[in-house]
Amino acid sequence: MIADKEHHHIENDDHYKGLTVNDGVEQPDSFNENSIQRFLKNKRKQPLTVDQYVDGILQGNRTILSKAVTLVESNKPEHQQIAQEIILKCLPHSGRSIRIGITGVPGVGKSTFIESTGKYITSLGHKLAVLAIDPSSERSKGSILGDKTRMEELSIDPNAYIRPSPSAGSLGGVARKTRETIILCEAAGFDVIFIETVGVGQSETVVHSMVDFFLLLMLSGAGDELQGIKRGIMEMADAITINKADGDNVDRAEMARVQYMNALQLFPPTDSGWKPKVLTCSAFRKIGLDKIWQTINDYMSHVNENQYFQHKRNEQSKFWMYETINDQLKSNFYQNPQIKKLLATFEEQVLNEELSSFVAAKDLLETYYQNQKEQE
Repeated sequence: MIADKEHHHIENDDHYKGLTVNDGVEQPDSFNENSIQRFLKNKRKQPLTVDQYVDGILQGNRTILSKAVTLVESNKPEHQQIAQEIILKCLPHSGRSIRIGITGVPGVGKSTFIESTGKYITSLGHKLAVLAIDPSSERSKGSILGDKTRMEELSIDPNAYIRPSPSAGSLGGVARKTRETIILCEAAGFDVIFIETVGVGQSETVVHSMVDFFLLLMLSGAGDELQGIKRGIMEMADAITINKADGDNVDRAEMARVQYMNALQLFPPTDSGWKPKVLTCSAFRKIGLDKIWQTINDYMSHVNENQYFQHKRNEQSKFWMYETINDQLKSNFYQNPQIKKLLATFEEQVLNEELSSFVAAKDLLETYYQNQKEQE
């Protein structure tokens, strides 16, 4: 019998021939201070510099591009400052893409259309960025951001990049931040940009101010095709596409195409000299997508030949300069500490009919201007 019972292994008794069990080694403490410190150090990695962001974007790094877009979308002043520096350095590398706005009535199948057309475009060797703008709830400011889940094939395409963004109550979900995201995507090497709008409404005017080609998706067999859509949107469209033209719906789609063609002939000539086309397709069956892409290329050839393309880009840049000024002035006004204190008081006076809305606005603006002078 072994004297040290604590280290006695019954397997070493004479009854068990050919079997020897050795004592184990002492295990280190499971809590290792050095390991914890190394882990925390790695977790607290230094944020990327502006040059690192720009280099990553120019190299086509998706992770860094997404982080840069997040900075663009952030409302924090420190994030906005970094974002503007990144955009400024990416600007010389942008502008070399076809920007396509896509809108349509609810239920027209925009997501299916974008996925099918997008897959067709990437199969031709192009790199596609899709800026899918989701409507945010006015009540909760939340957004579903479901477009990426609906575009399953396109979302795993190595030549495609999908960025769903909440509109956060901005006009139709598109504003300055979308335009800045376009610049970053172009710098990352994407030569085709899709911008999907929330739906038929005022947002189309904003989208039209940032794209080269405007595509309107429509349905047939949904009542009177010429009702429920504003004439202004029809006038902005460079092409109208009747989707879901398959099966029993082919004849109705063709009839709708003729109706739209007749309607477009009543509109005045476009500034570009381009005659808008009306096409049919089935995004689900992947029918007619080649003709749509050919129409877009025909349009680009047309506007490049008559120099309208550069003229429109210049007008858009000027428009967004003024829009940015308006945004900055508005933001500066509401972020002013003195105005923040007075707003609730003036609002209460207006609601109690002690002060008119116009006088309240005038007094607040005068307070703001006086405050600006004192700061100078």
